[in-house]
Amino acid sequence: MAEEYKAERTVSAVFKEQKQVDDVIRRLLNRGVSRDHISVMGRNFQSETRIAGFITKRDVILGGLRTGAVFGSLFGSFLSLLTGVGVLFIPFVGPIVAAGPIGAVLLGAASGAIAGSAGAGLVSVLTTLGMSEDKAAVYQTRLQAGEFLVMAEVRADRTGEYQLLIESAGGEEIHTAEKTLPRACAGGCNSPDDLSPEVRSHLSAEAQGTFIEHYNTALKENNEENKAEQAAWEAVHQQYDEDENGIWSKAKTRV
Repeated sequence: MAEEYKAERTVSAVFKEQKQVDDVIRRLLNRGVSRDHISVMGRNFQSETRIAGFITKRDVILGGLRTGAVFGSLFGSFLSLLTGVGVLFIPFVGPIVAAGPIGAVLLGAASGAIAGSAGAGLVSVLTTLGMSEDKAAVYQTRLQAGEFLVMAEVRADRTGEYQLLIESAGGEEIHTAEKTLPRACAGGCNSPDDLSPEVRSHLSAEAQGTFIEHYNTALKENNEENKAEQAAWEAVHQQYDEDENGIWSKAKTRV
């Protein structure tokens, strides 16, 4: 079913309570939205383990994302239904749990904007995804306040149906973008030409090779593009640093 699912728009909303997030994800899945097309971000997931116990500011974006099952046991069963879950540090927001394809966006091309100068942060990322600056600022403010952001990539001919579903589940500040979240590759990456412009423009030639190698290896292992993209970004972050232009190009010195 996932192969036949063609997402064309992204419907986003904020939720005040974690139980609402759990409910809307299950309803989206039951209504045919692929788990690879659902993203969640939030700070205050209820857990027996405090985020401060295993994440520091030094982890920032380089902390990477893990499988949903691991974080599902910490933050709620619904996370185990999504692909790629982890903790990232975002200026103006702090440490957040991110699940789904938004995680790769945060790890990848948007990382320079997130970690950059004053005025950057989540607003910069969301505006690149087709959101107005005013709406992005509302989302960032509500995440800061401990609420949750859910993004569902859906078929264009069913957009209204999913908007109503999200609203009935308690979603507020609903926004629909006329595009989906950027992916690194459509399937396997055979050459740098297969990389999306958003990814390619942030990698040197050597880093592109590293990205492609690890992307294809991870894709063969788990057949999930979200996890493959996250694994590729983690490999790049482990081997390179960004230059002054935000391009991953400076090979790290081996100790």
